[in-house]
Amino acid sequence: MIQAFYTGVSGIASHQNAIDVTADNLANINSVGYRAYQAEFSDVFSDSLAAPSIPGSIDNSIGMGSFTQATSLNLSQGSLLKTEHTTDLAILGDGWFGIESGNERYFTRAGNFTFDTNRDLVTPEGMFVLGTLGNNIDQNTNTLTKELSSVPLGNVTQQQKLRLPKELHYPAQPTSNIDFYGNLGTSDETRVISAIAIDKEGNKNKIKLTFTLDPTQPETGSLWNVKATATNNDSTITYDSVEGSVSFDETGALVKSTLPPIDNNGSSVTLNLGNGYAGVIAAANIPISGSSNADGLDAGELIGYDINQDAEIIATFSNGRQSSVAKVALFHFQNDQGLERISGTLFSQSSNSGKAIFFQDQNGNNILGANVVTRSLESSNIKMEEGLTELIVYQRAYDANAKSITTADQMIQKALNMDA
Repeated sequence: MIQAFYTGVSGIASHQNAIDVTADNLANINSVGYRAYQAEFSDVFSDSLAAPSIPGSIDNSIGMGSFTQATSLNLSQGSLLKTEHTTDLAILGDGWFGIESGNERYFTRAGNFTFDTNRDLVTPEGMFVLGTLGNNIDQNTNTLTKELSSVPLGNVTQQQKLRLPKELHYPAQPTSNIDFYGNLGTSDETRVISAIAIDKEGNKNKIKLTFTLDPTQPETGSLWNVKATATNNDSTITYDSVEGSVSFDETGALVKSTLPPIDNNGSSVTLNLGNGYAGVIAAANIPISGSSNADGLDAGELIGYDINQDAEIIATFSNGRQSSVAKVALFHFQNDQGLERISGTLFSQSSNSGKAIFFQDQNGNNILGANVVTRSLESSNIKMEEGLTELIVYQRAYDANAKSITTADQMIQKALNMDA
């Protein structure tokens, strides 16, 4: 009877713990990135009814109750919620975002990040999101130094906070080559083909080719003189002027050009008239035309940052160019169940979880090991129906153990009231 009393008490205590765990899960059903916990029970050591020296063919032990042995972490995938924020991220698969506060490093599945006033990518609590910087930004001038399609993930111990400038300049790339196309015809008339060339300061200048038929013509084909001038956009300043000649065969195909490069306000530009029928020609019975194609790139200013499924932070510029400038890291562990719980969404590594690692590909390069879904958040991985069912089961178990205590108490009272 006494043992039944204490067994019931242990059952009440263990199921009360289970109810607390389930209630906490349900309370966080709308918490972004919340990881549910499941109570695990174990029985207390049994006691033998007979002396060990008495042989028997069956077990004669009696249980002494139960206790909550552990609360295991639920690692199932939570559903994804669409948002409108470019810095909202959700992990599809295994992995954890790394965040840092002071000298402490934590891990979370909650990807509701934002930029603070210092342009650091942070959590709502102000903790820094960890990743690898592309090192392609001049912090003194806020100028992009190199266009990157991706940023390789660095060493797991060298991940750092991601600070990105609010204003970022994409420098102009001066024009170095212009391809000219068109038909000069065969009549003795002046022809002009123009192009736009970008100088090293990002200015758009004019390159104009003026073709005139040479007075002295060869026996076959034709010979044209060409003068190239480089001016500013409104033609008020002339930067350079060069001359050459262009020879065509009897069919109008270009045979030779002696036009040298031209100086475009400090940048040398090659003037390519083509070869054969690819470029400038001088043929009869074909409409007169002229066009050009120049390389180089306008300067651009930052429009904004976005994050793709490879966790690359992409800077987009007003000149249409894009460049990766950083990469958000995803950390992994040998034993996720061994992570130390700080809160339902925040964890730290422990001796049971092992140190944080990065997955690697067959070439030994660090990789994410999971997909990152942008403009999305992972919701709690709790299912309402399962949580409510567990509450009912635990409540009934709690009531049953309370009943066993009441029964044991009644039996003790009867034993005490029995006459000698």
